[in-house]
Amino acid sequence: MRSATANTPASQPPGVTAIIPSRGRQDFLERAVRSVASQRYAGEVECLVVFDGGECALPSIELPARRTLRGIGNDRRQGAAPARNAGALAASFRVLAFLDDDDEWLPDKLDKQVRMLTAAPAGSVVCSGIEVVHGDRIVSRVLDKQEVTFRDLLLSRIPELHTSTFVVKRSDFFGGIGPFDEDTPGSFAEDYDWLLRAARKKPVLTVAGEPLARIHWHGSSFFVGRWKTMIAGLQYLIGKHPDFRLEPRGLARIYGQVAFAYAAAGSGPLSRSWARQTLRHDWRQPRAYLALLVGAGLLSPETLVGTLNRFGRGI
Repeated sequence: MRSATANTPASQPPGVTAIIPSRGRQDFLERAVRSVASQRYAGEVECLVVFDGGECALPSIELPARRTLRGIGNDRRQGAAPARNAGALAASFRVLAFLDDDDEWLPDKLDKQVRMLTAAPAGSVVCSGIEVVHGDRIVSRVLDKQEVTFRDLLLSRIPELHTSTFVVKRSDFFGGIGPFDEDTPGSFAEDYDWLLRAARKKPVLTVAGEPLARIHWHGSSFFVGRWKTMIAGLQYLIGKHPDFRLEPRGLARIYGQVAFAYAAAGSGPLSRSWARQTLRHDWRQPRAYLALLVGAGLLSPETLVGTLNRFGRGI
């Protein structure tokens, strides 16, 4: 197996390891793997599936030249963050790209992002816009700028910067930025934490104005309806990043998400308490009002989230 430090001619694009954590979703996995194998990218691409429990079977597909496929078990604790880290440790190449097993890449993704990464300063991360698929609807979500700052990410999660668009050099992943935080409860918002750490070092780069990954939202999505996991993950994120307190609107956004999750989980008093804290930081934050409506039984959380998802939005 080629090592991550293998020599690459200067004119040859660097090899890329695509890391796909997967847990018992074979019907989606084949689509994801095919999207990696069909990249219009001149360099070598290794598709590395990290099985995080469930059936450990690679899809049987024909691979074009300069494409390889292999699978490993997650030998760390269970969860998306440990599985991604296990893949990064086992990667054969010096550029890492991440993909969820129910998502897919569009054909020019690696070519455009690796070109940008190669020309960027050390320590950079490159993301892109996305297409959100929900039922029969496809919503394009792209950014009109090439740099996202740390302050931008304190104010907003910026969902266009989805995990399935992350491309980074292996040396930076394990060096200045660090791997995904395996202590994040349920691996919820571990991607947001990682982006914050990356942006604290250097602005996150994006391929502006263009979606390069297709994100599928559906009932089998891992965090659908897992309100307690969402609450624990968001509270952990706030505690880990005290800089949120420097941006009241950004803090209110997360408080509002916690308030909504408590309401959806049936914890009315806690939801109202978090909603009040939300409004103290930003009286315009809509999630606080939505949480109060859900807590009062006037709005179904499932109906609201389903409607938002159809328009490529989340709570």
